[in-house]
Amino acid sequence: MMGDEAAAQVEQLGELARILEDAGYIEKKGGRYDLTPRGMRKIGQKALKDIFSQLKKDSFGKHKTSFIGAGGERTDVSKKYEFGDPFLLDLEKTVMNAVFREGPMTPVRIQPPDFEVYRTELITSSSTVLMLDMSRSMILRNCWAAAKKVAMALNQLIQSQYPKDNLYIIGFSDRARRMTAEGLNQVQWNEQVYGTNMQHGFMMARQLLGKHKSGNKQIIMITDGEPTAHLEESGEVFFAYPPTQRTVTETLKEATRCTREGIVINTFMLEKSRYLAKFIEQLTAINKGRAFYSSPESLGEYILVDYVSQKRKHVK
Repeated sequence: MMGDEAAAQVEQLGELARILEDAGYIEKKGGRYDLTPRGMRKIGQKALKDIFSQLKKDSFGKHKTSFIGAGGERTDVSKKYEFGDPFLLDLEKTVMNAVFREGPMTPVRIQPPDFEVYRTELITSSSTVLMLDMSRSMILRNCWAAAKKVAMALNQLIQSQYPKDNLYIIGFSDRARRMTAEGLNQVQWNEQVYGTNMQHGFMMARQLLGKHKSGNKQIIMITDGEPTAHLEESGEVFFAYPPTQRTVTETLKEATRCTREGIVINTFMLEKSRYLAKFIEQLTAINKGRAFYSSPESLGEYILVDYVSQKRKHVK
């Protein structure tokens, strides 16, 4: 028999479950509760809010700034009108230019050289594959929760602010596999599986991004270890630790194919091992992508701000 305090806690949990079910956030399937699509959106919104609220406390100096150009969304900065510019007239500046040119007289005669228009920022479309390391060390070092939170927040960001963008999620351990943001909470871990198969992850990401012929294409890889597995021509998985040169070579071959197809690989490393650092140096040299050392606590800040900043592309 449970004590009064334990019984009260069980009753409170039952009441909480009823409230969440009535609100449409969870539903009962069999003997367990599962999140509904509405519940997943709520969690994604919470993750997004948590990450961006942390950013308000930090400096943005380490992140790239937006570029100003022609075409796209209007900024608050104006410039002299040039042929071909969108005619987003800054009326106040235009009139003042005419007044400065002719003096304070009425009526004000505006001439073509007086026109000033607002500058614009080009918002580019993007197709992104988020590659999540699902090796056991990610769980043991408490990195998986941070990676999952980023995936859900990035999914929510794209759905709410950049609906024309495409996001795919790939989990990789011995093999790579497609995942959904909704399915991240149902991930089952197999203790008998070994390997960090980046090669298969890059291959699958390249195939997914190959469906999109325009816009930016990128891979965001979150990992805490070096590649220790690859696919043989037969489709079988080869695993070895420490990593063999063969695995490294096969992984870099796939990264080279990504590079040829214009796919940028951004790596967020949660560990500073000698093997990983050496591999990332080779990967970055081949792909001309970027690499960041991060902690689980700051992972979301880096990735979401970097994603938003990369949306703005220099045109003029």
